[in-house]
Amino acid sequence: MFTFAIPTTAMFGAGKLNELHSQINTPAGAVQGKKALIVISNGKSTRANGYLDRLEEELKQARTEYVIYDKVASNPTKPVVEEGGRFARENGCDFIVALGGGSVIDAAKAIGLMATNEGDLWDYVMFGSGKKQWPLHPGLPIVAIPTTAGTGSETDGGAVITNPDTHEKTGVFGPGTMPVLAIIDPELMVSVPSQFKAYQGFDALFHSTEGYISASRNEFSKMVAAEAIRNVSRNLAETIRNPENIDAMSSVALGSYLSGIQMAVGSCTSAHPLEHALSAYHEKLPHGAGLIMISKAYYSHFVKQHVCDDRFIEMAKLMGIEDADKPEDFIRALVKLQEDCWGSELKMSDYGIEPSEFPEMIQNARNTLGVNFSNDPCQLSDEDCVAIYQNSYR
Repeated sequence: MFTFAIPTTAMFGAGKLNELHSQINTPAGAVQGKKALIVISNGKSTRANGYLDRLEEELKQARTEYVIYDKVASNPTKPVVEEGGRFARENGCDFIVALGGGSVIDAAKAIGLMATNEGDLWDYVMFGSGKKQWPLHPGLPIVAIPTTAGTGSETDGGAVITNPDTHEKTGVFGPGTMPVLAIIDPELMVSVPSQFKAYQGFDALFHSTEGYISASRNEFSKMVAAEAIRNVSRNLAETIRNPENIDAMSSVALGSYLSGIQMAVGSCTSAHPLEHALSAYHEKLPHGAGLIMISKAYYSHFVKQHVCDDRFIEMAKLMGIEDADKPEDFIRALVKLQEDCWGSELKMSDYGIEPSEFPEMIQNARNTLGVNFSNDPCQLSDEDCVAIYQNSYR
């Protein structure tokens, strides 16, 4: 059983950014409005690589005014989102164009909600200390243009936002947070530095490996997760070795997009909240890097429990071990891919993480996204979670 409802118009392929103008204020276009808010990161790459210039030209062709909000950092925070909402409202913006990675797209979704609804962002958060109020008004329509292949945020309705006051990193949802249009152009992704390309690619991979072993898996989520695992795992290392290989980049971008659909029709497991707790307390830790750090210990726990051996064997085959016949083969494939992508040298200690924090982090993970723990193939105790952290620590 499943419910499938992905209302996002997706335009996929190299050069698709050049067609954005055809989707704005046209009879068959996905978005209507006189003025756009462009949301980008506080870094330099979007401007330096010419992507912002290309976006501005597309909006000019569509005869659409725009203003730019460029304060989004990795692990976007509640204050930045709330400021962005006020900025959009004060400038009379009709829709939002998010140009950047998952953090930018996530921030844009929450900015869209705050542009149309009063109060505090945490009024509309359903987990942890959130007040669990459903927003009265739909957020501004979102056009998502990912410049990374990782989060799949261009095709799901969730925004992961950090509240620095409470150390909560959790999902924000509401009417209108599902993008109306996604432009998935692999040409915008080739310039990502190798290290971050690896972090982002593994995030995409883990969205689907979690979905594949989830107790809430259905036939639809299994199908898209399998293709995501295949596309990401067999092409990610090539995008790092040969950044100009647009075919490999397209395959990873497709895997990321499919992983977004997997999250919309299926589910992730506890790996994501366990990592969110790490980066909620240590904001300089990239989400994908944190997932890589805990991945071997995390998946090994379930392998040792023999709760879904067949699924691990299937994933090992999807990742290229054609003769896989035991669940441990998945761990072997995972470790090799990390080594091929230079992701095996990551250390929690390099980000200031201390083992003494683990018990508090586990409670944080359960409080902010406890629903994901219920999707595990077998339930994790707090002791199990501490062991996963400890076995991951260096």
